[in-house]
Amino acid sequence: MSTAREQSASAGARVVSADGTEIAFEQSGSGPAVVLVASALADRSDTTKLAALLAQHFTVVNYDRRGRGASGDANAYAPDREVEDIAALIEHVGGSASLFGSSSGAVLALRAAAAGVHVDRLALYEPPFVVAEDDDGPPKDLAQQINALLAEGRHSDAVKYFMTRVQGMPGVAVFFMKFMPKMWANLTKLARTLPYDIAVMGDTQQGKPLDAEEWKAVAARTRVLTGGKSPAAFQRAARAVVEILPQADHRTLPGLNHGAVVMAPRKLAPPIIEFIKG
Repeated sequence: MSTAREQSASAGARVVSADGTEIAFEQSGSGPAVVLVASALADRSDTTKLAALLAQHFTVVNYDRRGRGASGDANAYAPDREVEDIAALIEHVGGSASLFGSSSGAVLALRAAAAGVHVDRLALYEPPFVVAEDDDGPPKDLAQQINALLAEGRHSDAVKYFMTRVQGMPGVAVFFMKFMPKMWANLTKLARTLPYDIAVMGDTQQGKPLDAEEWKAVAARTRVLTGGKSPAAFQRAARAVVEILPQADHRTLPGLNHGAVVMAPRKLAPPIIEFIKG
């Protein structure tokens, strides 16, 4: 990968990824570096509180994934470009860092480690693999449905479709979210990146065992965290990750669900800190 060039801008700190895309981030704290990798429909604002808690122990890089917030984007997308973004951020902090990723961001963090990016430790919160035939996965035509809605400019409908058909939220809950204009406007703005997360997940949500060959290069010590209130499918996915990685274990956190990064950062931070400190 090419060397990342650091730049400063009014929007905050930036690195330039291998394809020339500017990636915006905030850096705080001191000590070993940790890069936070956001989930679908999220930018660095969603991990601000978690970043502040972790920054009491680590150098925390909280960044906007490409196409989100203050980060740039390119005409063509591939998950490899986002892996290069993570590599550029790790280079910025000295060439070595741990990663914390949630949901599809956890899978992106795994892909970075599998691609050979220098990762010290991987803390993953509920990677949404679907590994059992009876577990509900997203619609088979998810990518086509989302792309069609975005092509028609129906970004709000794309968010609703993803939240109800993929994340399993009740339609009435999504309806009331629309009465929070600032939050809904941000979600609608992020809708254009939904195909990115769909691509990151690839074929891992089809109710089949994970392909060990795809992840065999992940050498970093890995901990998969799941919430005790989350559906059992997340527990099965976590165990599947542990089975195929050489240095992985699983912890269930009582009382938490899939939204813990935003809704319960004070409960999520301690197990992340404990694991990364080793």
